[in-house]
Formats: sequence, structure tokens, C-alpha cells
Amino acid sequence: MSEDWVIKSLGDIGKVSMCKRILKKQTNSESGIPFYKIGTFGKEANAFISNEIYTEFKEKYSFPKKGDILISASGTIGRRVIYDGEPAYFQDSNIVWIANDESQVSNEYLYAFYGYCDWNPSKGATISRLYNDDLRRIQIALPPLPEQKRIVAILDQAFEAIDQAQANIERNIKNAEELFQSKLNELFGQEGDGWEEKTFEQLSSRIGDGLHGTPKYDESGQYFFINGNNLNNGEIEIKENTKRISEEEYHKYSRPLTPNTVLVSINGTLGKVAFYNHEPIILGKSACYINFHDEVNKHYIKYLIKSPLFFDNMSAESTGATIKNFSLKSMRNYKLHVPPLDYQDKIVQELTELERSILDISMKYVSKLVKVSMLKESLLQKAFSGELTEKEVVV
Repeated sequence: MSEDWVIKSLGDIGKVSMCKRILKKQTNSESGIPFYKIGTFGKEANAFISNEIYTEFKEKYSFPKKGDILISASGTIGRRVIYDGEPAYFQDSNIVWIANDESQVSNEYLYAFYGYCDWNPSKGATISRLYNDDLRRIQIALPPLPEQKRIVAILDQAFEAIDQAQANIERNIKNAEELFQSKLNELFGQEGDGWEEKTFEQLSSRIGDGLHGTPKYDESGQYFFINGNNLNNGEIEIKENTKRISEEEYHKYSRPLTPNTVLVSINGTLGKVAFYNHEPIILGKSACYINFHDEVNKHYIKYLIKSPLFFDNMSAESTGATIKNFSLKSMRNYKLHVPPLDYQDKIVQELTELERSILDISMKYVSKLVKVSMLKESLLQKAFSGELTEKEVVV
């Protein structure tokens, strides 16, 4: 760091400021000046205040000037919004700003620093909060204003290239996922000689769900109470917070599952699938079980349920505006064109190989995303330690 850099606290460069408190009775949900609360900060306001209150409070109390950097001080700490000067008002204490002395630090440099600094908020029982003293104590390395301008220009150029690279990577991941979904629809939308139209009920010996209620938990129990969120791509996941039950509760509430049982989440996150492999479990009501006959490849059913075609057909059967759950009736009555077992096996093999290839490709892209994120962190670290050079713009 050059000798002309100085270390200061944010409290040294300006006053921590916030708008005057707005009472709930002073707001409405229809019209007026947008009033941004912590939940709508950086988004679209869903509350408004009158122009009279806005004008009075803006003149009498603290109010940001155009270009000031507003910061979220509750919940997700450090979200940044540059105030654009348009009529708006902001929730006191939850949204704050440093009324910075621009002869010491530019708004642009401060915005970049806020994306780098460790907020180290105070943690309450439920949410984090950035108190004024927390904010004042944060230290910032300040070069002369011309150097601040140079650093911001390099970061802007580098981040533009990084953001473009990140967008390209994310698009490639999405394209890979869409390719797999398209293949699922293609395979499950076909039919041919020997194919039969049947319902899940006709293809199985039994369809049901789990316990509608809560069993007695036992921390030392050797059995587990699972729900739809424990189902994941063919596997039953016993999580750290999965509740345990006794053998007595297990025998009281267990379902007649078989090696060809397919479990499906029918409430909450819909369409998660797992197979039963003699795990010591009982099911909750958000897990549906289907005991398929031997002439059905359970992996074929897994891929069917993962297809957009399955969700489209289930949605068409839903009576609500949006599909919120799969009823047992709709699961029993679900119609599909099912081929002979040997052709099911062939489809499963093709999809398994494709899924594996798609996963390999996606993991490579995810690795690139991680590297891009690390590059941003590295650039910011160099920027605020006086080591940033023009060559950093290469991505």
C-alpha cells in the first residue's frame, strides 16, 4: 500500500444516517411516494406515503442525496442501492447510509468497498442487524481521489467482463438442463407397437401416502420419520434433523413397501423421487408410495416424473390456479403410455447415460462459476490493499 493511502473508519468519513420513522398508519398500499421497507429494498415498493409527509420529512430530517449508497442493515446485511434522486422514502434503521465527505471518498469507491467489506453484524435470536456503531467501526483504506477513480474504472471494466462470462456459463448450464428436459419429453411423449395406455393404479398393487399426523419421537430410536423433502433422485436421505422414532411407532405406522416401490413428494416441493431399499422408515403425508408391478422398471417411472410432460399433465388435472400438491386421486388416475419392459430398460439406459453426461458438463460449468466468483473476490482484495493494476481486466 502506497504511503499516500490512509486507513480510516467509516465513522470518520461521514455520519451514519437514516430517514425519519414512518408509522404504519401513515402508509397505504395503493398510491403516493414509494416507501421501501427492508423486504422491498432494491425491488418494487408495495407501500406508499403521502406527498405531504414526504415533503415535510425530507426537509426536516435526514434524507439521502442523489448518488448516496443506501445499505440494508437488517436480515441480509450489506445489500447496496445507489439513490437515484427520484421521490422515494426508506425505512428507518433497516436502511441506512453514510453521508460521506466526497472530498475524502467518492460514492463510486464507497460502493465498490461495500461489496468487499466484512460487515460483521450483530446476531440476534432470529436475524442479523448492522447497528450504527458496527458501521462506524468498519475500516476503509483510502487512496487519493484520482487513485480511487482509477481503481473504480479498472473494477468496472473487469466486472463487466466477469459478469458477461458468468452469464455465459449460467446460460450453458441452463441449456444443458433444458436439453435433458427436452429429451425426457421426447421419450415419454412417444408411443408405438406393444405400448399400452394405463394408469398408475393399473400398474401397481397399491398407492397411498404416509401418516397424517405426528408420531411419538424418540431421540434414541433406530427408525426415522421422513417426508417428501427426504426424497432425492432415487435416494432416501436421512438428514441430521430427521426425526427418530421407536420400533413400536414404526410397527404402528409403517406402510407395506416393496423393492419396486417408488416414493414421490406430493406436497411442498413436488415430484421428488426415491426408491425404497428396506430403510427403517415411516412416511409422512407429503410422501406418496406406489408399489409397482414387476413389469414396470421403477427407474422408468422416476424419469417420467422428472419430465415436464408429467407436470403439465398433472397441472391440467389440478382445480386450482396453480398446482400446489398432487392428490392421491390424481396419482392413481395418472395415464401414461407404457412400453414393454425391455423397451423401458432401453429408455432408462439411454436417459441414465445422458443424465450422467449432462451432470458432468454442469459440474464443469459450476466449477467455472466458482472460479469467476473467486476472481471477483481477488480483484476486490487487491483493489483495497493497493495492488490493483490494469492487467487485472483480463478474464
